Amino acid sequence: MRTLILSDLHLGGVSRSDLLRRAELREPLLRAIADVDRVVLLGDVLELRHGPPREALAVAQPFFEDLGRALDGRELVLVAGNHDHALIEPWLALRAELPAQEPLGLEQLLEPAEASPMVKRLADWAAPARVRFAYPGLWLRHDVYATHGHYLDCHLTVPTIERLSVGAMSRLLGRPAHEFGQVADYEAVTAPMYAWRHAVARDARTGNALNGIATVHAWRTLGGGGDGDGGGRDGERRGCSLRAKVGAKLRTRALVHGFPLAVAALNRAGLGPLRSEISSGELRGAGLRAMGEVAKRLGLGDAYLVFGHTHRSGPLPGDHASEWNRPPAAPGATPGARLVNTGCWTYDAIFLTDKPGESPYWPGTCVLVEDSGAPALQRLLLDRSNAELAPARHKPIPA
Repeated sequence: MRTLILSDLHLGGVSRSDLLRRAELREPLLRAIADVDRVVLLGDVLELRHGPPREALAVAQPFFEDLGRALDGRELVLVAGNHDHALIEPWLALRAELPAQEPLGLEQLLEPAEASPMVKRLADWAAPARVRFAYPGLWLRHDVYATHGHYLDCHLTVPTIERLSVGAMSRLLGRPAHEFGQVADYEAVTAPMYAWRHAVARDARTGNALNGIATVHAWRTLGGGGDGDGGGRDGERRGCSLRAKVGAKLRTRALVHGFPLAVAALNRAGLGPLRSEISSGELRGAGLRAMGEVAKRLGLGDAYLVFGHTHRSGPLPGDHASEWNRPPAAPGATPGARLVNTGCWTYDAIFLTDKPGESPYWPGTCVLVEDSGAPALQRLLLDRSNAELAPARHKPIPA
Protein backbone atom coordinates (compact mmCIF):
# COMPACT_ATOMS: atom_id res chain seq x y z
CA MET A 1 0.00 0.00 0.00
CA ARG A 2 1.32 3.43 -0.96
CA THR A 3 0.58 6.08 1.68
CA LEU A 4 1.17 9.82 1.35
CA ILE A 5 1.46 11.73 4.63
CA LEU A 6 1.29 15.48 5.14
CA SER A 7 1.03 17.52 8.30
CA ASP A 8 0.59 21.03 9.64
CA LEU A 9 -1.82 22.51 7.12
CA HIS A 10 -3.22 24.95 9.74
CA LEU A 11 -6.25 25.68 7.56
CA GLY A 12 -8.02 28.83 8.74
CA GLY A 13 -5.07 30.65 10.30
CA VAL A 14 -5.61 34.39 10.68
CA SER A 15 -2.31 35.19 8.92
CA ARG A 16 -3.53 33.37 5.78
CA SER A 17 -0.20 31.53 5.66
CA ASP A 18 -2.05 28.21 5.20
CA LEU A 19 -1.17 27.52 1.59
CA LEU A 20 -3.75 24.84 0.87
CA ARG A 21 -6.56 27.39 1.19
CA ARG A 22 -5.41 28.46 -2.32
CA ALA A 23 -6.65 26.32 -5.21
CA GLU A 24 -3.51 26.86 -7.33
CA LEU A 25 -1.33 25.48 -4.52
CA ARG A 26 -3.57 22.45 -4.01
CA GLU A 27 -2.94 21.28 -7.58
CA PRO A 28 0.53 19.73 -6.99
CA LEU A 29 -0.81 17.77 -4.03
CA LEU A 30 -3.87 16.54 -5.92
CA ARG A 31 -1.60 15.33 -8.73
CA ALA A 32 0.67 13.56 -6.23
CA ILE A 33 -2.15 11.50 -4.73
CA ALA A 34 -3.24 10.13 -8.10
CA ASP A 35 -1.16 6.97 -7.64
CA VAL A 36 -1.39 6.41 -3.88
CA ASP A 37 -3.81 4.18 -1.97
CA ARG A 38 -4.13 6.28 1.16
CA VAL A 39 -3.59 9.83 2.37
CA VAL A 40 -2.88 10.65 6.03
CA LEU A 41 -3.38 14.19 7.34
CA LEU A 42 -1.11 14.00 10.37
CA GLY A 43 -2.46 16.68 12.66
CA ASP A 44 -2.80 20.46 12.86
CA VAL A 45 -5.00 20.14 9.80
CA LEU A 46 -7.25 22.90 11.14
CA GLU A 47 -6.15 26.02 13.01
CA LEU A 48 -8.57 26.03 15.96
CA ARG A 49 -6.59 28.34 18.24
CA HIS A 50 -7.08 31.53 16.25
CA GLY A 51 -10.84 31.86 16.49
CA PRO A 52 -14.21 30.09 16.26
CA PRO A 53 -14.10 26.68 14.56
CA ARG A 54 -16.59 27.85 11.94
CA GLU A 55 -13.92 30.14 10.48
CA ALA A 56 -11.39 27.32 10.05
CA LEU A 57 -14.08 24.99 8.73
CA ALA A 58 -15.15 27.51 6.10
CA VAL A 59 -11.58 27.68 4.82
CA ALA A 60 -11.14 23.90 4.99
CA GLN A 61 -14.27 22.90 3.09
CA PRO A 62 -12.98 23.51 -0.48
CA PHE A 63 -9.77 21.65 0.33
CA PHE A 64 -11.58 18.60 1.68
CA GLU A 65 -13.99 18.57 -1.24
CA ASP A 66 -11.10 18.65 -3.74
CA LEU A 67 -9.20 16.00 -1.78
CA GLY A 68 -12.21 13.69 -1.60
CA ARG A 69 -12.87 13.92 -5.33
CA ALA A 70 -9.20 13.22 -6.08
CA LEU A 71 -9.12 10.17 -3.79
CA ASP A 72 -12.42 8.86 -5.23
CA GLY A 73 -13.10 5.93 -2.92
CA ARG A 74 -9.60 5.50 -1.56
CA GLU A 75 -8.76 6.02 2.11
CA LEU A 76 -8.24 9.28 3.97
CA VAL A 77 -7.04 9.11 7.60
CA LEU A 78 -7.25 12.14 9.88
CA VAL A 79 -5.09 12.54 12.99
CA ALA A 80 -5.36 15.30 15.60
CA GLY A 81 -2.47 17.54 16.60
CA ASN A 82 -2.15 20.18 19.28
CA HIS A 83 -3.78 22.98 17.25
CA ASP A 84 -6.81 20.85 16.36
CA HIS A 85 -6.98 18.60 19.41
CA ALA A 86 -10.66 19.59 19.64
CA LEU A 87 -11.29 17.08 16.85
CA ILE A 88 -10.78 14.22 19.33
CA GLU A 89 -11.75 15.85 22.63
CA PRO A 90 -15.43 14.74 22.49
CA TRP A 91 -14.35 11.11 22.16
CA LEU A 92 -11.84 11.46 24.98
CA ALA A 93 -14.50 13.08 27.20
CA LEU A 94 -17.01 10.31 26.49
CA ARG A 95 -14.38 7.67 27.14
CA ALA A 96 -13.79 9.16 30.59
CA GLU A 97 -17.49 8.71 31.42
CA LEU A 98 -17.53 5.00 30.59
CA PRO A 99 -16.51 2.18 32.96
CA ALA A 100 -12.76 1.83 33.46
CA GLN A 101 -10.98 0.74 30.30
CA GLU A 102 -7.49 -0.16 29.20
CA PRO A 103 -5.10 2.83 29.01
CA LEU A 104 -4.93 4.64 25.69
CA GLY A 105 -2.76 2.81 23.20
CA LEU A 106 -0.60 3.99 20.33
CA GLU A 107 -3.44 3.53 17.85
CA GLN A 108 -7.16 4.15 18.32
CA LEU A 109 -8.97 3.80 14.96
CA LEU A 110 -12.41 5.44 14.86
CA GLU A 111 -15.18 6.17 12.44
CA PRO A 112 -15.62 9.94 11.89
CA ALA A 113 -18.90 10.17 13.83
CA GLU A 114 -17.27 8.45 16.82
CA ALA A 115 -14.50 11.05 17.04
CA SER A 116 -16.58 14.24 16.98
CA PRO A 117 -19.25 16.10 15.00
CA MET A 118 -16.49 18.22 13.48
CA VAL A 119 -14.68 15.16 12.11
CA LYS A 120 -17.99 13.88 10.73
CA ARG A 121 -18.44 17.17 8.86
CA LEU A 122 -14.94 16.92 7.38
CA ALA A 123 -15.66 13.34 6.32
CA ASP A 124 -18.90 14.38 4.62
CA TRP A 125 -17.04 17.01 2.63
CA ALA A 126 -14.35 14.48 1.68
CA ALA A 127 -16.83 12.03 0.16
CA PRO A 128 -16.39 9.83 -1.84
CA ALA A 129 -13.10 9.19 0.00
CA ARG A 130 -13.36 6.60 2.80
CA VAL A 131 -12.49 8.53 5.96
CA ARG A 132 -11.22 7.19 9.27
CA PHE A 133 -9.78 8.90 12.32
CA ALA A 134 -6.70 7.75 14.25
CA TYR A 135 -5.31 8.96 17.56
CA PRO A 136 -2.66 9.63 18.69
CA GLY A 137 -1.27 7.91 15.59
CA LEU A 138 -1.38 4.80 13.47
CA TRP A 139 0.81 1.98 12.24
CA LEU A 140 1.31 2.23 8.47
CA ARG A 141 3.49 -0.88 8.41
CA HIS A 142 4.78 -3.11 11.15
CA ASP A 143 7.88 -0.89 11.21
CA VAL A 144 6.40 2.55 10.41
CA TYR A 145 4.40 4.52 12.98
CA ALA A 146 2.98 8.00 12.31
CA THR A 147 1.83 10.60 14.85
CA HIS A 148 1.62 14.38 14.89
CA GLY A 149 4.53 14.78 17.30
CA HIS A 150 3.09 17.17 19.89
CA TYR A 151 4.16 14.89 22.74
CA LEU A 152 7.74 16.00 22.09
CA ASP A 153 6.95 19.32 23.82
CA CYS A 154 7.10 17.43 27.13
CA HIS A 155 10.83 16.81 26.60
CA LEU A 156 11.85 19.88 24.59
CA THR A 157 14.72 22.03 25.90
CA VAL A 158 13.78 25.09 23.80
CA PRO A 159 11.57 27.48 25.86
CA THR A 160 8.64 27.76 23.48
CA ILE A 161 5.23 28.84 24.78
CA GLU A 162 4.00 25.29 24.25
CA ARG A 163 6.92 23.84 26.22
CA LEU A 164 6.41 26.26 29.10
CA SER A 165 2.68 25.53 29.21
CA VAL A 166 3.36 21.80 29.32
CA GLY A 167 6.00 22.30 32.02
CA ALA A 168 3.60 24.30 34.17
CA MET A 169 0.85 21.70 33.78
CA SER A 170 3.25 18.87 34.54
CA ARG A 171 4.40 20.61 37.71
CA LEU A 172 0.83 21.44 38.75
CA LEU A 173 -0.28 17.81 38.36
CA GLY A 174 2.86 16.35 39.89
CA ARG A 175 3.55 14.28 36.76
CA PRO A 176 7.18 14.92 35.67
CA ALA A 177 7.97 14.01 32.07
CA HIS A 178 10.93 11.85 33.08
CA GLU A 179 8.43 9.39 34.57
CA PHE A 180 6.23 9.08 31.46
CA GLY A 181 5.88 5.62 29.96
CA GLN A 182 2.58 5.48 28.07
CA VAL A 183 0.20 7.55 25.95
CA ALA A 184 -2.04 8.29 28.94
CA ASP A 185 0.83 10.09 30.70
CA TYR A 186 1.26 12.51 27.79
CA GLU A 187 -2.48 13.04 27.42
CA ALA A 188 -2.94 13.81 31.12
CA VAL A 189 -0.53 16.74 30.87
CA THR A 190 -1.23 18.06 27.37
CA ALA A 191 -4.98 17.57 26.83
CA PRO A 192 -6.17 20.01 29.57
CA MET A 193 -3.95 22.74 28.15
CA TYR A 194 -5.23 22.16 24.61
CA ALA A 195 -8.85 22.12 25.80
CA TRP A 196 -8.38 25.49 27.54
CA ARG A 197 -6.91 27.09 24.42
CA HIS A 198 -9.70 25.75 22.23
CA ALA A 199 -12.29 27.03 24.71
CA VAL A 200 -10.77 30.53 24.64
CA ALA A 201 -10.92 30.60 20.83
CA ARG A 202 -14.41 29.10 20.54
CA ASP A 203 -16.42 32.33 20.42
CA ALA A 204 -13.98 35.04 19.29
CA ARG A 205 -10.59 35.49 17.69
CA THR A 206 -7.67 35.26 20.08
CA GLY A 207 -4.92 37.81 20.61
CA ASN A 208 -1.30 37.56 19.50
CA ALA A 209 -0.17 35.86 22.71
CA LEU A 210 -2.38 32.83 22.02
CA ASN A 211 -2.46 32.73 18.23
CA GLY A 212 1.32 32.52 17.94
CA ILE A 213 2.06 35.85 16.28
CA ALA A 214 3.73 37.28 19.37
CA THR A 215 5.92 34.18 19.55
CA VAL A 216 7.00 34.65 15.92
CA HIS A 217 7.94 38.26 16.66
CA ALA A 218 10.01 37.14 19.65
CA TRP A 219 11.87 34.47 17.65
CA ARG A 220 12.58 37.01 14.91
CA THR A 221 14.05 39.40 17.45
CA LEU A 222 16.12 36.80 19.27
CA GLY A 223 17.36 35.41 15.97
CA GLY A 224 18.60 38.81 14.87
CA GLY A 225 16.04 39.35 12.11
CA GLY A 226 13.50 42.12 11.94
CA ASP A 227 13.51 45.21 14.09
CA GLY A 228 11.51 43.98 17.06
CA ASP A 229 8.28 45.71 16.08
CA GLY A 230 6.66 42.86 14.19
CA GLY A 231 8.55 42.88 10.89
CA GLY A 232 10.50 45.26 8.70
CA ARG A 233 7.82 45.54 6.01
CA ASP A 234 5.16 46.51 8.51
CA GLY A 235 7.59 49.08 9.85
CA GLU A 236 8.14 50.48 6.36
CA ARG A 237 4.40 50.76 5.81
CA ARG A 238 4.01 52.70 9.03
CA GLY A 239 6.97 54.95 8.34
CA CYS A 240 8.57 54.58 11.77
CA SER A 241 10.14 57.70 13.17
CA LEU A 242 13.78 57.75 14.22
CA ARG A 243 12.72 57.74 17.87
CA ALA A 244 10.57 54.66 17.32
CA LYS A 245 13.43 52.84 15.58
CA VAL A 246 15.84 53.66 18.40
CA GLY A 247 13.27 52.45 20.92
CA ALA A 248 12.81 49.23 19.00
CA LYS A 249 16.56 48.60 18.96
CA LEU A 250 16.76 49.15 22.69
CA ARG A 251 13.88 46.74 23.28
CA THR A 252 15.56 44.17 21.04
CA ARG A 253 18.85 44.51 22.89
CA ALA A 254 17.11 44.16 26.25
CA LEU A 255 15.25 41.05 25.09
CA VAL A 256 18.35 39.39 23.65
CA HIS A 257 20.49 40.04 26.72
CA GLY A 258 17.70 39.18 29.15
CA PHE A 259 16.75 35.92 27.49
CA PRO A 260 19.41 33.71 29.19
CA LEU A 261 18.48 35.21 32.56
CA ALA A 262 14.81 34.45 31.94
CA VAL A 263 15.62 30.86 30.97
CA ALA A 264 17.69 30.43 34.12
CA ALA A 265 14.75 31.69 36.19
CA LEU A 266 12.41 29.22 34.49
CA ASN A 267 14.78 26.38 35.32
CA ARG A 268 14.91 27.47 38.96
CA ALA A 269 11.10 27.51 38.98
CA GLY A 270 11.08 23.83 37.99
CA LEU A 271 9.83 24.29 34.40
CA GLY A 272 13.02 22.94 32.81
CA PRO A 273 15.41 21.63 31.85
CA LEU A 274 15.61 24.44 29.29
CA ARG A 275 18.46 25.94 27.27
CA SER A 276 18.86 29.52 26.11
CA GLU A 277 20.43 28.61 22.75
CA ILE A 278 17.97 28.99 19.86
CA SER A 279 20.22 28.64 16.81
CA SER A 280 18.78 26.79 13.81
CA GLY A 281 20.95 23.79 14.69
CA GLU A 282 19.68 23.73 18.24
CA LEU A 283 16.05 24.09 17.14
CA ARG A 284 16.49 21.06 14.89
CA GLY A 285 18.51 19.02 17.36
CA ALA A 286 16.29 19.77 20.34
CA GLY A 287 13.17 18.69 18.48
CA LEU A 288 14.78 15.45 17.31
CA ARG A 289 16.13 14.62 20.76
CA ALA A 290 12.70 15.24 22.27
CA MET A 291 10.94 13.09 19.65
CA GLY A 292 13.49 10.34 20.18
CA GLU A 293 12.70 10.45 23.89
CA VAL A 294 8.98 10.06 23.15
CA ALA A 295 9.72 7.08 20.89
CA LYS A 296 11.81 5.42 23.59
CA ARG A 297 9.21 5.95 26.31
CA LEU A 298 6.39 4.63 24.13
CA GLY A 299 8.39 1.54 23.20
CA LEU A 300 8.66 2.08 19.45
CA GLY A 301 12.03 0.37 19.24
CA ASP A 302 13.81 0.93 15.94
CA ALA A 303 10.65 1.60 13.90
CA TYR A 304 10.47 4.50 11.52
CA LEU A 305 8.63 7.32 13.29
CA VAL A 306 6.96 9.82 10.94
CA PHE A 307 5.90 13.07 12.61
CA GLY A 308 5.25 16.76 11.93
CA HIS A 309 4.68 19.50 14.52
CA THR A 310 8.05 21.28 14.22
CA HIS A 311 7.47 22.30 10.55
CA ARG A 312 11.10 21.30 9.79
CA SER A 313 11.23 18.55 7.15
CA GLY A 314 13.90 15.91 7.13
CA PRO A 315 16.18 14.19 6.96
CA LEU A 316 17.47 16.31 4.10
CA PRO A 317 20.80 16.17 2.25
CA GLY A 318 23.42 17.63 4.55
CA ASP A 319 21.65 16.64 7.76
CA HIS A 320 23.61 14.49 10.19
CA ALA A 321 22.20 10.98 10.02
CA SER A 322 22.99 10.42 13.70
CA GLU A 323 20.45 13.09 14.68
CA TRP A 324 17.62 11.35 12.84
CA ASN A 325 18.55 7.74 13.60
CA ARG A 326 18.49 7.51 17.37
CA PRO A 327 21.47 5.62 18.81
CA PRO A 328 21.07 2.72 21.27
CA ALA A 329 20.44 3.77 24.86
CA ALA A 330 23.35 1.58 25.97
CA PRO A 331 26.06 -0.52 24.29
CA GLY A 332 24.49 -3.63 22.80
CA ALA A 333 20.95 -2.30 23.15
CA THR A 334 18.47 -2.06 20.30
CA PRO A 335 18.84 1.16 18.26
CA GLY A 336 16.20 3.81 18.73
CA ALA A 337 13.58 5.09 16.32
CA ARG A 338 14.45 6.31 12.83
CA LEU A 339 12.87 9.76 12.60
CA VAL A 340 11.25 11.32 9.54
CA ASN A 341 9.55 14.73 9.58
CA THR A 342 6.83 15.65 7.10
CA GLY A 343 7.50 19.38 7.13
CA CYS A 344 4.52 21.71 6.71
CA TRP A 345 2.19 23.48 4.30
CA THR A 346 2.42 26.95 5.86
CA TYR A 347 4.40 30.00 4.82
CA ASP A 348 6.68 30.79 7.78
CA ALA A 349 8.46 33.93 6.55
CA ILE A 350 10.91 34.03 9.45
CA PHE A 351 12.49 30.73 8.36
CA LEU A 352 12.41 31.09 4.55
CA THR A 353 14.90 32.43 2.02
CA ASP A 354 14.27 33.49 -1.56
CA LYS A 355 15.77 30.33 -3.06
CA PRO A 356 13.15 27.56 -3.36
CA GLY A 357 13.89 24.62 -1.10
CA GLU A 358 16.99 26.15 0.44
CA SER A 359 15.33 26.32 3.83
CA PRO A 360 14.32 23.04 5.49
CA TYR A 361 11.10 24.86 6.42
CA TRP A 362 10.16 25.35 2.76
CA PRO A 363 6.50 24.31 2.62
CA GLY A 364 4.85 21.67 0.48
CA THR A 365 6.55 18.56 1.83
CA CYS A 366 5.01 15.10 2.18
CA VAL A 367 6.29 11.65 3.12
CA LEU A 368 5.64 8.63 0.91
CA VAL A 369 5.51 5.22 2.61
CA GLU A 370 5.51 2.14 0.39
CA ASP A 371 5.34 -1.58 1.19
CA SER A 372 9.07 -1.68 1.92
CA GLY A 373 12.02 0.64 2.23
CA ALA A 374 12.53 3.89 4.08
CA PRO A 375 9.81 6.57 4.05
CA ALA A 376 10.74 9.13 1.39
CA LEU A 377 10.31 12.90 1.41
CA GLN A 378 8.41 14.46 -1.48
CA ARG A 379 8.88 18.24 -1.93
CA LEU A 380 5.97 19.36 -4.08
CA LEU A 381 6.40 23.14 -4.15
CA LEU A 382 10.01 23.50 -5.25
CA ASP A 383 8.85 24.97 -8.55
CA ARG A 384 7.19 27.92 -6.79
CA SER A 385 9.04 31.09 -5.84
CA ASN A 386 8.94 32.74 -2.45
CA ALA A 387 6.84 35.52 -3.96
CA GLU A 388 4.32 33.01 -5.35
CA LEU A 389 3.92 31.32 -1.97
CA ALA A 390 3.75 34.44 0.17
CA PRO A 391 0.28 35.43 1.36
CA ALA A 392 -0.83 38.95 0.55
CA ARG A 393 0.45 40.47 3.77
CA HIS A 394 3.98 39.23 2.98
CA LYS A 395 4.12 40.48 -0.63
CA PRO A 396 6.97 42.89 -1.42
CA ILE A 397 5.97 46.55 -1.24
CA PRO A 398 5.65 48.10 -4.73
CA ALA A 399 8.38 50.63 -5.53
